[in-house]
Amino acid sequence: MAEIDKNNLKTEPFKLIELLSPCGSWESLTAAIQAGCNAVYFGIEQLNMRSQSSINFSVEDLEKIALIAKENKIRTYITLNTIVYDHDLKLMETIIDKATSCKIDAIIASDHAVMAYAKKKGMPVHISTQANITNISTVEFYSHFADVMVMARELTLEQVKQIVREISRRNIKGRSGELIKVEIFAHGALCMAVSGKCYLSLHSNFSSANRGACIQNCRKTYTVIDKEDGNELEIDNEYIMSAKDLCTIDFLDKIAETGVSVLKLEGRGRSVDYVYTATKCYRAAIDALHEGTYTREKIENWKKELATVFNRGFWDGYYLGKKMGEWNDEYGSKATKKKIYIGKGLNYFAKNGIGEFQLESHNLEVGDEFFISGPTTGIIQGMVTELRVDDQPKERVKKGEVFSFPINTKIRSSDKLYKLVTAP
Repeated sequence: MAEIDKNNLKTEPFKLIELLSPCGSWESLTAAIQAGCNAVYFGIEQLNMRSQSSINFSVEDLEKIALIAKENKIRTYITLNTIVYDHDLKLMETIIDKATSCKIDAIIASDHAVMAYAKKKGMPVHISTQANITNISTVEFYSHFADVMVMARELTLEQVKQIVREISRRNIKGRSGELIKVEIFAHGALCMAVSGKCYLSLHSNFSSANRGACIQNCRKTYTVIDKEDGNELEIDNEYIMSAKDLCTIDFLDKIAETGVSVLKLEGRGRSVDYVYTATKCYRAAIDALHEGTYTREKIENWKKELATVFNRGFWDGYYLGKKMGEWNDEYGSKATKKKIYIGKGLNYFAKNGIGEFQLESHNLEVGDEFFISGPTTGIIQGMVTELRVDDQPKERVKKGEVFSFPINTKIRSSDKLYKLVTAP
């Protein structure tokens, strides 16, 4: 991670930047709202880049999503950003027609057919990172279609700053008549391919990453063999195609100085606790920047909290000028905490603030850290301060028991209960 000099941290306020959170399920939608996002992005049907790794919504879900967003004063963006074939055009048009009638705020697109149809229907467009925008001339080209543009992930902050400066100097306006806004990724998975355009999965398994069906070959371990003499090359215990996750929370001041308008958190295929924690930390960091209270102590606390949920290790990406990626040295998550499913919600007694649960596996003790998630509940975290079975106090409950403990937020029968433990 970048070295942080507390004496050089900017203390005067920055403008507020929009925080855009991923949404791959109803639970994640609720959690992102609870954690303080300004907007969410999500997929509809199969025409999005996470069509197989998240629980994508249907066209019929759009009215409910729009209603929830309106009630919570957040914006909604649909990721319609895959390669589109002729047989996809009807579905693409159906999605945009429904999104327009439901007053969804924008479509995130990379295919020109999507942009053209959205323009025809009067639906705002955001240009996806898959369009690989790396220069001001490309920004000018897409300004005829869009109001917001996601920059290629391979740009440095200096390059992003230059593009923002040129947008203002050249007075490049989008379809709305306002200056083009620049969006960049702030946190989450990075792909080995240029802005996510990868064909490895297609070649090996006929499963196109550019159609949202990546099987993540790059996250696996491989042996390299010399075809001439048969010698095997040992890769020093590194996953040489699997980049660590992007984390920018310790140089958000430098990002803010570029003039970007939107910070995007990657993770539509990740769990609800990841969405909640990432959104909460970056919400606090953006607010601290705006208030002039962005300090080293806060940064270190945010980084520790981000490390508790799914991650592959952290690095700065290419923003600070790195030429080579930083690769994983092990498979899977490096989260410092692990959640274990232990039961489900049964009832909530609002008068006393008591939740009732059925323990389906493992055990739960007073002092354990718990985690609850559900489509409407979103996410609740806390410490077990008291346990009761048949209204009798218990220090420990076991598999099969119905029990209760104090909780100040309503739970529902669809909610899942987890125990949080230190990861091995």
